[in-house]
Amino acid sequence: MTNVAIIGGTGLTRLSGLEIIHREVIHTPYGEPSGPVTHGHLFGREIAFIPRHGPGHTIPPHQVNYRANLWALQHIGITRVIAVAAVGGITPEMKPARLAIPDQIIDYTWSRAHTYFEGSLSQVTHVDFTEPYDRALRSAMIAACDSAKLGQMNNGTYGATQGPRLESRAEIDRMSRDGCDLVGMTGMPEAGLARELELAYATCAVVANWAAGRGPDATITMEEVGRNLDAGMSDVARMLEALMPLL
Repeated sequence: MTNVAIIGGTGLTRLSGLEIIHREVIHTPYGEPSGPVTHGHLFGREIAFIPRHGPGHTIPPHQVNYRANLWALQHIGITRVIAVAAVGGITPEMKPARLAIPDQIIDYTWSRAHTYFEGSLSQVTHVDFTEPYDRALRSAMIAACDSAKLGQMNNGTYGATQGPRLESRAEIDRMSRDGCDLVGMTGMPEAGLARELELAYATCAVVANWAAGRGPDATITMEEVGRNLDAGMSDVARMLEALMPLL
């Protein structure tokens, strides 16, 4: 049995190199996860894998059942979660196709089911979210990127927006003033829910495009996003290969 899981985002609905052992359908108190949990071996280590947007990439960010996904992983004994996410780059360093290992997050989402602590509770529960990503897991991911010579960014603030539309230039300007380096749509409530379940959680962000108003082009095209994701996901595979022996 493994204690490591990978949550795949846009561009990673299937995990290249995964030798599949079996797939497991899990029903949760919070509804159905995005898909079956796939168990297998990746670069010599047993892991679990779940595609955040579903096997066919059909679930938009605001309709992902984050609570079910993370509960299902904890239910099968997972204690460490590597989240892969496609993002937009806001600051000049966060250029397309680059990997980043963020260390902070700002939540701009709304109306998502964002906590397990609701309903008939015996007491009010708060969790510390000062450092939203697990330090040890982040360090291992950075060491793996260094080993693979990927030229990643070792920190940054991820701004989580509602989606599914992309942001306006003015919204990105506001996020920049708030201190965001990256913009994505799935970072929250996923990171907060992982903390509530006491899972070690960290994100590998793949910059798929310049955020609105930040690149040389006036508009963002899906062709551009696809090209950058192809390059970035190749680096994710190299990071994972270097990471598995470190876990």
